[in-house]
Amino acid sequence: MKLHLLSGAGLIALGAFALPATAQDSEPALQDVIIVTGSRPVTATESAIAPDAGPLTGGDVTYLTARTPGGARIANGELSGQMQYRGLFGERLNLRVDGQRLASGGPNLMDPAFHYAPAPLVAAVVIDRGVSPVSEGPGLAGGADAVFKKVDFADSAAAEFGYDLSFGARSVNDSFSGGGVIGASTDSWRFNVIGSWEEGDDTEYKDGTIAGTAFERGVFGLSAGAKVAGGTLSLDARRQNTGPSGNPPFPMDIRYFDTDFARLAYDTEIGGARVSAEVHYTDVEHAMNNFDQRPAPPMMNLREAFASATTRGAGLKAGFDALGGGLLIGLDGDKVDHNMFIVNPANAGFFVTPFPHVTEDRFGAFAEWTGALGPFDSELGLRLDRNSYDAGDAVLGPALPAMPQMLAMQFNTADRSGEEMLADVVARFWTPSENGLSWRVTLARKQQMPGYIQRYGWLPLNASGGLADGNIYVGDLTLDPETAWIAEAGFDFATSDMYARPTVFVRQVDDYIQGVPFDDTPGVLNTPQEMVANMNGDPTPLRWANVDARLYGFDMDFGYDFTGPLRIDGVLNYVRGERRDIDDNLYRVAAHSLTADLTWEAAVWSATFEARAVAEQNEVSATNSEAPSPGYVVLSLYGDWQVKDGVRLSAGVENLLDQVTRDHLAGYNRNGFGDVALGSRVPGAGRGAFIRLSVTG
Repeated sequence: MKLHLLSGAGLIALGAFALPATAQDSEPALQDVIIVTGSRPVTATESAIAPDAGPLTGGDVTYLTARTPGGARIANGELSGQMQYRGLFGERLNLRVDGQRLASGGPNLMDPAFHYAPAPLVAAVVIDRGVSPVSEGPGLAGGADAVFKKVDFADSAAAEFGYDLSFGARSVNDSFSGGGVIGASTDSWRFNVIGSWEEGDDTEYKDGTIAGTAFERGVFGLSAGAKVAGGTLSLDARRQNTGPSGNPPFPMDIRYFDTDFARLAYDTEIGGARVSAEVHYTDVEHAMNNFDQRPAPPMMNLREAFASATTRGAGLKAGFDALGGGLLIGLDGDKVDHNMFIVNPANAGFFVTPFPHVTEDRFGAFAEWTGALGPFDSELGLRLDRNSYDAGDAVLGPALPAMPQMLAMQFNTADRSGEEMLADVVARFWTPSENGLSWRVTLARKQQMPGYIQRYGWLPLNASGGLADGNIYVGDLTLDPETAWIAEAGFDFATSDMYARPTVFVRQVDDYIQGVPFDDTPGVLNTPQEMVANMNGDPTPLRWANVDARLYGFDMDFGYDFTGPLRIDGVLNYVRGERRDIDDNLYRVAAHSLTADLTWEAAVWSATFEARAVAEQNEVSATNSEAPSPGYVVLSLYGDWQVKDGVRLSAGVENLLDQVTRDHLAGYNRNGFGDVALGSRVPGAGRGAFIRLSVTG
């Protein structure tokens, strides 16, 4: 039986488009592959982990990753969703956009990695099961790569024209999305343009309008390749412009993100070794404010922030046969520059640099061996990363009061630079499939550097790297890296009529970075930091600190193919996150959930009835003043029709009963427009229809 991930995206035939090699060559024990647009690839190692037509729930691919084992979505805005995997999210995940790592431009992760992966441009999402391999870079937890559509090399010298386009609309927010690739290729060169446009109004729900949820985003660029000097040279370049887009859980909304991407790569063979080299560049320019898309505060409280992030990176790796298997060795590194500037547009004397010219440099080396060890296939990896960091001097305008001036002076006289050497070790074992059964075990030690927000937050602010808990945070220059000890076990079982892939896991995290009360007397304003935080509306700020944590749980996907055209597919997720040093829970961990799809599949069409049940979440963080959330059930109905070769139409209705849902990972509303009470959880979308047309050729 084929395995199906509940992806939520319609499929169209591949036509002239080949699935990227990273997805084609995936080992089922190591990766999940969500095919956003394309037919199921037929390979020896791809276990048909591909979606059927599903609800078009948004333009963010985190809507897709949330429908997989261990997956969930942090809902900070229509274009600002973060992928959560087994309770961890943000910079702890090793996320790539078309193979490229990048630094977010927003101090609240308004542009997390997959903000730069619009669904119309994505061919597949490759999810690293459990932990990321060391060859893909550092990261505390698992990871994923949003692989973009491309026109691949043709099989002959004659030029072939190709395209892969999709267009969709949703009634719940009057949104439209469209885009894809158009190009041509021969057996020696390929070229395509890439582009998309998405826009939508405020989302509706049963009780009214969710203000501050409108959005707009555009992308244009190119991808090219040529076979030269015995290898393949490739170039990818694109520009993404995000316009005014709302973020109800944050104190500000997006005014713009203007982001440039470029990557140059070369792959060849030298003496039997497969060698690849690349350089890449990302530049993010960002503005946000608290008055364009929400009720403007008094003039003295108007705020606009300008932030930037530049990532420069390079990598070199070589793979060859060794020790009875395959050995991959490599070097990689990146240099990241952050800066942020806050002003009051009504007061020229009010300006401050809360994160002044922060630099984060990393240089790493890795070795990864894949081969047979006794009865097991295995992947053994070691990574070493040297990290260095520094920050410039804070600058303030004359309109700021004495307390911030004092904090800036303390910051500027402190030692703000440092170095850390981190080590990751990964050992993954799985048995070859026998009678449809393959056992899996993973053991790993992973480390993660503190984020620049956590280290350099000298000025008490709402900047929290996307937590959106309403608290004001203060940084700590002495933070230690996080260290996770990871163990997981499970099996993959598939027969001609059923499949199941359960996994149990535990992550013991030493020096987990979490907000804690600033001092031993919360609410007593006896420090400059607490006084400044109180001026900004929070008399009990939190301080980033190293604590001890544990995450554990169970997840699985499963399915059964009944006799005839009927089948059922499902995903079950259970995760708990808790502090080990005190009796408390970790903040913003997904509630337990079960999603089940009942599908009638005919030759050229299918219809699916979906039920998604989410449990109440009472295991909340007292430290973060986290509120519990109720459980809910949402029903949806959708269908898919293969009109003809290269043309596919998907349509449906989500939230059939128009339930008012408040997901635990939705933030608390801070936008005074609309019908959602201030301070309450942002509800999910109400009942709405969608339609999507996909064409390839």
